[in-house]
Amino acid sequence: MKGTTILLDRWQGAEAAALIRDGQLEDLLIDSDDPRPGTIYRARADRPMKGQGGMFLTTPDGSAFLRQVKGLSPGAPLLVQVTGHAEPGKAIPVTTRLLFKSRYAIVTPGAPGLNVSRASRDEERRDDLLTLAREVLEGHPVLELDPPAGVIIRSLAEDAEEEDIADDILAMASLAMNVLGDAEGPPEKLVEGDGPHTLAWREWPQTADVRDGDGCFDEMEVGEMIAALHHPEVRLPGGGHMMIEPTTALVAVDINTGADTSMAAGLKANLAAARDLPRQLRLRGLAGQVVIDPAPMPKKDRRQFEGALRAALKGESFETVIAGWTQLGLVELQRQRARPALPKPKGKS
Repeated sequence: MKGTTILLDRWQGAEAAALIRDGQLEDLLIDSDDPRPGTIYRARADRPMKGQGGMFLTTPDGSAFLRQVKGLSPGAPLLVQVTGHAEPGKAIPVTTRLLFKSRYAIVTPGAPGLNVSRASRDEERRDDLLTLAREVLEGHPVLELDPPAGVIIRSLAEDAEEEDIADDILAMASLAMNVLGDAEGPPEKLVEGDGPHTLAWREWPQTADVRDGDGCFDEMEVGEMIAALHHPEVRLPGGGHMMIEPTTALVAVDINTGADTSMAAGLKANLAAARDLPRQLRLRGLAGQVVIDPAPMPKKDRRQFEGALRAALKGESFETVIAGWTQLGLVELQRQRARPALPKPKGKS
């Protein structure tokens, strides 16, 4: 099936969204019981962790951890935003750098300036968008903060109607003012992070065919696609495969050539795995430390493998660092934990 389709449904009782591109599952969002990234709390400073350079905070949803703290005293209230999903048993990761993000605009308190996403290449359109932002925000109190807030016009605005862009800018600016004016008091959730359906509208392609309603996952056989993600083996073009297996400490990825015994079998399998690995990690909700054991290949081909991996990661919204090669020929990655792990099928432990 050619084309791009967005499906808005529920999966095992939870709100869910799936992005299908040319018949392949490209992205998957399933709600969880964890605090959603983007959630904003009025938190209370609890106790510092001097060895880690951070501080534990109290929130209505449990303990949170704020890194790189300076000048914050226990008991003080502060505004923080959830940046990702916590590992089991660990505190919620948060930041004091708040972002108010919608489909076309991001308001950035404490980071002044009007900017357009670098992904927008049309210079004339960029100028028009900046002019629109200035006109919309003229006299708005969000620009009178100390320091004033900034606005980033997202690349999705390039083909959008000016009225829709203006509405987004004003909505995010007003939300920012409401939240920033509510910084004093006991711990409280001030803004709920976006769920899968809103995230799909906010982040996924505008040109996609959107299907909304109970049963649309079944119509597109999304259940079978999700079931495949619970198996470690991923078949690769050319007959090779990779095994993706999460452990307590890390995610292990083992690349194999399969039945291919040609001289270039290792490089072919490694390149195919590099191109598909970011998608697999994204769909499975795997992050943290990722260790790749490539199929055997000459050292001179390592740069080509790294290039393919970097190219595949380029379009990701999650920060991923390629740490490099170990002495044993393994590749280490560090990936932002921005998604919850894929939930297990109901009835399985």
